[in-house]
Amino acid sequence: MTTTAAKALRDRRPVSAPPSNPSLALYEQVKEHIVRRIQSGEWPAGHRLPSEHELVAQFGISRMTANRALRELVDEGRVKRVAGVGSFVAETKPQSTLLQIANIASEIRGRGHDYGFELLAAERIAAPADIAAWLDVRLGESLFHCLCLHLENGTPVQLEDRWVSPRMVPAFLDQDFSLMPPSEYLVRHVPFDQIEHLVDAVLPSPEQAARLAMDGGEPCLLLSRRTWSRGTPITLVRCLHPASRYRLGSRFRADGNPGWG
Repeated sequence: MTTTAAKALRDRRPVSAPPSNPSLALYEQVKEHIVRRIQSGEWPAGHRLPSEHELVAQFGISRMTANRALRELVDEGRVKRVAGVGSFVAETKPQSTLLQIANIASEIRGRGHDYGFELLAAERIAAPADIAAWLDVRLGESLFHCLCLHLENGTPVQLEDRWVSPRMVPAFLDQDFSLMPPSEYLVRHVPFDQIEHLVDAVLPSPEQAARLAMDGGEPCLLLSRRTWSRGTPITLVRCLHPASRYRLGSRFRADGNPGWG
């Protein structure tokens, strides 16, 4: 084989570890090589990974390629780097297949702002047609309902309209929501195994606009969420946010590691 051909082959894939997927970019092949050893248990948590220099020598790759492979593994939470020491397999963390439910009180306090809460209504009433359909109950069946306002530095940022199944959470209205808002109470005390999130752009009703201290012509983001336990609906909540004061988003790793927010 000519020198040129050998170099072309070397640049196409790692020379010491034939990739399981040759279609991957070179840095992705190196990542896959490392991940396979982590997942197999060959490299347990705390195991020191080859350095960039060692990866370059082992696979015949550039320093930039080795750096990118390790950097992305760090970003994904699989590897931790200790300055001046090296790269190590990160401790395994619990995984979740669920999108985490945001705790708005923690979000606001985490920004160093004052969190405020107002309970506008807490009642047990007959389910209207649309709510009955969402929660898979009979029309007119008795449900718990609460309406809450969440404030940041005294300004309303979320109007929470929540419906809860008494069959699933019989003690819901017995709680003091001034000490623990409904969403936090449910997450802490009622196990769930499925979440559905829907986001719509809407205009608020005059009453909603008044509660949120906003112009009725200003758009809002409406987050509708349902949770289930073993196929039975627990709660439906509709959270209305003034678009100029709030935005919805998330950041999560592909490995499913959980986090509130």
